[in-house]
Amino acid sequence: MKRRSHSWAQTLRDGLVSGAISSLTSTAALSVRGAMESGSLCAPVNAISRWVWGERAVAHDEPSLRHTLLGYGIHHASSTLWAVVYERWFGEVARRSGPGPALAAGMAVAGMACFTDYRLTPDRLEPGYDRRLTAPSVGLAYVAFGAGVALRSIWAAQRRSD
Repeated sequence: MKRRSHSWAQTLRDGLVSGAISSLTSTAALSVRGAMESGSLCAPVNAISRWVWGERAVAHDEPSLRHTLLGYGIHHASSTLWAVVYERWFGEVARRSGPGPALAAGMAVAGMACFTDYRLTPDRLEPGYDRRLTAPSVGLAYVAFGAGVALRSIWAAQRRSD
């Protein structure tokens, strides 16, 4: 059976939507866990801005353009990159196979993202939210990302079946 694949243009369009959804779901998880563990909704997202501002960003608790907006922008771009990977490798299959395979594919991509972030990336370019959250909370953020990246495929499949 020949696998039908979308064009790169369609993959990128789908990835932009999946990336936005997964960025929002994982940011929500980071923020909720940040409020619970460090008393700040913004602390885990601010920590991402350490790419630019160094370790002082990790200690920043308040919302700010400098830390929160930049941290979210970096997180959103990274989420979109991984969403494009999801859409290219699994998007069409996920749309045809239902929620279970779509979520499994989302978790696989989340696992690849986590492995890349914490095993392949130089320390200075790691996300940094692990410096404000416990390991289970970081894991929850990746699970939220994996679920979020799959949602567009699940919704697209439901629209086709209606």
